[in-house]
Amino acid sequence: MSRRRHSGREVHGILLLDKRQGVSSNAALQEVRRLFAAKKAGHTGSLDPLATGLLPVCFGEATKISGLLLDDDKRYRVVIRLGVVTDTGDAEGKVLSTQPVPIFERHRIDRCLAKFTGCIEQVPPMYSALKHQGKRLYELAREGQEVQRKPRRITVHRIECLDYAGDLLTLDVSCSKGTYIRTLAEDIGADLDCGASVKELRRLAVGGFSIDAAWTLKQLQALDDTQRLQCLQPVDQALLAWPKIILDRDLADRIRQGQKIVPIEQLPPGMVRIYTAAGILGIGEIDPHGGLAPRRLFRIQGNADCRGMNS
Repeated sequence: MSRRRHSGREVHGILLLDKRQGVSSNAALQEVRRLFAAKKAGHTGSLDPLATGLLPVCFGEATKISGLLLDDDKRYRVVIRLGVVTDTGDAEGKVLSTQPVPIFERHRIDRCLAKFTGCIEQVPPMYSALKHQGKRLYELAREGQEVQRKPRRITVHRIECLDYAGDLLTLDVSCSKGTYIRTLAEDIGADLDCGASVKELRRLAVGGFSIDAAWTLKQLQALDDTQRLQCLQPVDQALLAWPKIILDRDLADRIRQGQKIVPIEQLPPGMVRIYTAAGILGIGEIDPHGGLAPRRLFRIQGNADCRGMNS
């Protein structure tokens, strides 16, 4: 996640941005931060400049839960060009090789995709933001260097073939965090013995957030300030899968002081959303003995521009 502090006003909430092609995730972040005149903002997982689609942007107190969105599952629609291998794994890279693409029977495609479904190991690409001895891999790649990368265990929950025509294969992919779609395309091409790279990539979902609720920069620019603020998702929208607990004033004050409490409401061990009558207070964790400890508290001021609570 990229996050910076700037001068500006206090804005709190989550913007679902439909990132356009040709800009980096950080550039897209800075555009909307300036548009909202927000003091604090960060995105929750980079998209390559080639890629479009869902980029959740956290403002203000929502940055405290950005790591949760980084850990969420993702869904993509990807168009893979068979027969073309590039150094970056996508259409923006230098072409390393091309070869004719045979006509594959559909059962051959399905058998290939099945190999990459489930819990698999994937070697991260050189053109990635991972670090080796303190330096980004893409920086080393641009210098012509290649280093050994350890395979990482990921989960591809589902791959659906949406279309196959000529040298283009269109897939709908649902996967865990840490999955590189460019590497998945290259591995599919290797299995089909013709090579492959990503032609188009669009992110459709992050956790419970969908591209259907996202806004483009142009749409946001066409709104006035009040309308733009209404586009923000509440800070706790990313937490709705967790149980909700409401505390009275005394227990809430103890949580604010960092104390562990035993709430009246009994909940199983795990993470919970903590509320008071005024709105969300933060997130906490129930231990095996029923005790509730604060993990992260929100400080959303009543006079801030925010979407602070989702009932």
